[in-house]
Amino acid sequence: MRLPKLDPFVLALAAAVLLALAWPAPGETGGLLHWEWITTYGVCGVFFLYGLTLAPERMRAGLWRWKAHLAIVVTTFAVFPLVVLAIEAVLPEALPDAAIIGFFYVAALPSTVSSSVAMVSLARGNIPVAIFNATLSSLLGVFLTPLLMAWYLQSSGAPFPLLPTITKVVLLVLVPILLGQIGRRWLAGWAQRNGRWIKLADRAIILAIVYGAFCDSVAEGVWTQNDPVVVVEIAVGVILLFFVVYALVTVGTRLFGLPREDRIAVQFCGSKKSLATGVPLAPVIFAGRPDVGLIILPIMLFHFFQLLIVSFIAARYAREADDIAAARPSEA
Repeated sequence: MRLPKLDPFVLALAAAVLLALAWPAPGETGGLLHWEWITTYGVCGVFFLYGLTLAPERMRAGLWRWKAHLAIVVTTFAVFPLVVLAIEAVLPEALPDAAIIGFFYVAALPSTVSSSVAMVSLARGNIPVAIFNATLSSLLGVFLTPLLMAWYLQSSGAPFPLLPTITKVVLLVLVPILLGQIGRRWLAGWAQRNGRWIKLADRAIILAIVYGAFCDSVAEGVWTQNDPVVVVEIAVGVILLFFVVYALVTVGTRLFGLPREDRIAVQFCGSKKSLATGVPLAPVIFAGRPDVGLIILPIMLFHFFQLLIVSFIAARYAREADDIAAARPSEA
């Protein structure tokens, strides 16, 4: 069996973290380069590009598969948080506080966009359903992710300035998305022709935010205060989280009798989380926290393992679809 190719972006993320650990001074908040400005304006840039490339007409084809849509939204924003809360109740002190917050942050994030659609396509699932829900999930996440985090942090006793955070989300996230949508009137053709460069710019900004977050964490001694084994523990935790949610979704879709193509779309879209939303949104939600690097580490590791695991699952589904297609003529 051929192993899936490792995403170069994953390697770039690892390089950004290693660079921050080795040379944190340029990326520290208030440092010579004022990296926090890059982070702030970078967040606006990421969501402006998202709005610019968001084509509402692509959602229409899958609009009426309401059972699949409901299953994905419930899994993404309800099942995931409940699973994390259940695991936290069983293992309340298994990880540092920032890492535990990071796990709930993973649970509160929307589903991925491009990778979900790509994997559903590879697995011969319902592509219109994947497109519709990847887009819907990202838009809902702009509102639901900060609200879920506000509830979680306040219920756990951590201070969370809700109104200032919502104001920042509106200014740094929602407004750029709306401006991007307005800009499509003149720039849609340009964006389509230059999709590769837009994707590179988007990823470069995400890498800059990751570098800055880890630089601040290094400067504040977050990593020297915690055992390096915590990285391994987080990795094991995100793998466990993925498989628990994936198993629940698989059982649920079979109980509700969804057709095979819809079931694949729900399994893949419902079990994945968006690094592209999680990293830019983190400086907005967790502004002023020196341990943002540790908070976003779970979503970075989850991103890597979800791509790896789903690649194998999608390849298996593709082989099954080919076998089914090949068997039909002989049955006839």
